[in-house]
Amino acid sequence: MNRATAKRLIERYFRQLTEGCGNGNCTNEFCASSNNCQPLDNNAAAAKALDLFKVNAKLCDYYPSVESKSDENSRMESETNTEKFSDVHYLTEHTVCRILSVCEEEGNYSTLVRIIGRIFSNAEALMKSFRKEEPGAAKNLDSLKLREEKESDQSSGKKASSSASSSEETPNGNPNSYEPTVDIDAVRRVYDKLLSIDQVESALVNALIYLTPNVELDLEYLDVYETNPDYLNIFIIVMENSNLHSPEYLEVALPQFCKAMSKLPLTALARLTKLWSSYGLPHVRRMMETFQQLITFTVVSNEYGAENLVNDDETVVAATNCLKVVFYANILGGEVDVEHNEEDDEDSESDELTLHELLGEERLFKKGPRVDPLERELGVRAIDSIKPLIPFEDFINESVNEVIEMDKDFTFFKVNAETKFSFQSCPFILSVITKSQGLYYDNRIRMYSERRLTALYSMVQGQQPNPYLKLKVRRDHIIDDALVRLEMISMENPSDLKKQLYVEFEGEQGVDEGGVSKEFFQLVLEEIFNLDIGMFTYDNDTKLFWFNSSSLENEAQYTLIGIVLGLAIYNNCILDVHFPMVVYRKLMGKKGTFLDLSDSHPVLYQSLKEVLEYSGSLEEDMMLTFQISHTDLFGNPMLYNLKENGDKIPVTEENRQEFVHLYADYILNKSVESQFNAFKKGFLMVTNESPLKYLFRPEEVELLICGSRKLDFEALEKTTEYDGGYNKDSQIIKDFWEIIHSFGEEQKRLFLQFTTGTDRAPVGGLGKLKMIIAKNGSDSDRLPTSHTCFNALLLPEYSSKEKLKERLLKAITYAKGFGML
Repeated sequence: MNRATAKRLIERYFRQLTEGCGNGNCTNEFCASSNNCQPLDNNAAAAKALDLFKVNAKLCDYYPSVESKSDENSRMESETNTEKFSDVHYLTEHTVCRILSVCEEEGNYSTLVRIIGRIFSNAEALMKSFRKEEPGAAKNLDSLKLREEKESDQSSGKKASSSASSSEETPNGNPNSYEPTVDIDAVRRVYDKLLSIDQVESALVNALIYLTPNVELDLEYLDVYETNPDYLNIFIIVMENSNLHSPEYLEVALPQFCKAMSKLPLTALARLTKLWSSYGLPHVRRMMETFQQLITFTVVSNEYGAENLVNDDETVVAATNCLKVVFYANILGGEVDVEHNEEDDEDSESDELTLHELLGEERLFKKGPRVDPLERELGVRAIDSIKPLIPFEDFINESVNEVIEMDKDFTFFKVNAETKFSFQSCPFILSVITKSQGLYYDNRIRMYSERRLTALYSMVQGQQPNPYLKLKVRRDHIIDDALVRLEMISMENPSDLKKQLYVEFEGEQGVDEGGVSKEFFQLVLEEIFNLDIGMFTYDNDTKLFWFNSSSLENEAQYTLIGIVLGLAIYNNCILDVHFPMVVYRKLMGKKGTFLDLSDSHPVLYQSLKEVLEYSGSLEEDMMLTFQISHTDLFGNPMLYNLKENGDKIPVTEENRQEFVHLYADYILNKSVESQFNAFKKGFLMVTNESPLKYLFRPEEVELLICGSRKLDFEALEKTTEYDGGYNKDSQIIKDFWEIIHSFGEEQKRLFLQFTTGTDRAPVGGLGKLKMIIAKNGSDSDRLPTSHTCFNALLLPEYSSKEKLKERLLKAITYAKGFGML
């Protein structure tokens, strides 16, 4: 038990000894409300409270004190009503309505407040409350089932896999053996009545404060859920309170509740996830906002730093873990596809010790992707989501992202996962900028480790150490040189791909501090995506490339482009590649499906959609069969049977869903299988041990590789630094930014290319780019120059704005190659 929990319990014993529980009929000798209790002063009560804590003595249920009217008759009526309902040991909707009716007649809610406080502060009583077996609940349950059946009928046209959120079966095919015994509709109707009464609201807050420490202890030490799964009813009922996000709960009640909920066993959290996923968008959003509000409230109310990490804040950690349950409920409640997964080629485990293990670094370099325990239990992943109830972006908490120390969090994630909480174990709460910092630390540590291993090998073998992945290439033969070198490395020693990239252009003096590598990537991509080579096809409407199924190039070329993409992520470089999103989904483990065609092949998607929606006779009007045609590299038509003897099988209303599925599968998967597998193989050579797959969704991987397409030069101007005598108020700097802002889109991209080595903005936009403008002498005819390794622009102090524009345009238009200044 932690210190905070122990302190709360001792305080409860102290209050019980000095103030009592509020029950006039209490028989607990250690409660001030009991006639058998000996009065104690504060010092004696404090000492006694500590003794009671040590022996785990009984704690009374909570009976809220209520301000009674001065009128003696009203007080006596209240006591009479309390005695009348003294046999209420759990609540039903009928009981609450009966008590509420009596209180409304008398204009005094004392009885209701006492009973609500007593039941909601007692785990056993609350667990038994609002059962479906109560009178009238059967009718509500029937209506709920009818609604579910109706929703099921409406969704029958969707994928079979989208039924993962049903209560009958989990996404991984296991039957859902747990059906909650709580009548949710009854609970919601009761809350609607109770929350309109101020006195009851206060009683609910205080009851939750009394309830949660006991629940937390029960879950942590007594395994109460395993004994009685209905213990989950407590959390189901409490979370239906729509006022949990209000200030009254945020200080104490909700933090304690989250800590208790985080102690639930994995099976209970999975069942809670499935139940919440069936609630629908408004309720899932309310719960998401409740936990987000608690996290934000706690973060802004505290100061964090290197000595006081947000990772050590129990409230933030507990609320984040609770938010994870809502996150997966959000996935299950939407459209999901747990099928159509790419097969992963996993290396077989070796019994031999690796050098990392001999050096005690095995925790830093665990093989294989991480899997969240709740994700495994549910059998669903974020990548399986087609359309969640709530956009994933809404789960990002900006307050946490602002205060998190990613270097420390990375250490907890990789090394101290058993003892320390890392927000990277809940990546949905982190922005792509924050996650990219974690990935950067992971990549750099691997690079340094490879340097150490290289030095160790060279000492043992007496060879010259080679700490970098060195590529010496000729500009005119860049593909051949890169392909030969990378192919040799991938076959002889693939771990060298984990070293820091160092590129040298033959005959040029440039030293690679990052800028030469950027140009290398750009030139390789220009060659590989050249349509004359025929490795990829290009769609003029979408401006996207796709694998050419008829390409004459060997698989090694596709492996090279996969390695290049992996190296770009690994070396923190932005690439100008134009792939549809399905490519990144396939890299992350999902096959392409019909819906992916909307992005990669929009014309075909629209045609197939019309087939699905056609109301006439498909067989007579369209005369389609399960044989399709497409053109090869030279424009010749090629026929392909989607099924055996497909040319003889007509497409009908009954089999059109199968036709569309097989057509999409052929275009996105089967027709390019060899090309894509080679491409993926190259990508995984670099990223197979990276947390990339665990931390990022496909759209975020695209952002990592390609950067942001939106260029905000206003943000760049605000973050640019100046050196050598320039500052933001220098006349030439003012002229410079006026010129830049007047440029068209193409000229702005040329300027970015000239200064930074890429025409894309990094993750987070141009505001995250640290550009430096330095003075490079007085007025002269020299052109501006740049250090792309450091995003530095060297600018002479030209005599006029016109000369500055002319010199700058010439520099960015004709820049190519590297030299030593």
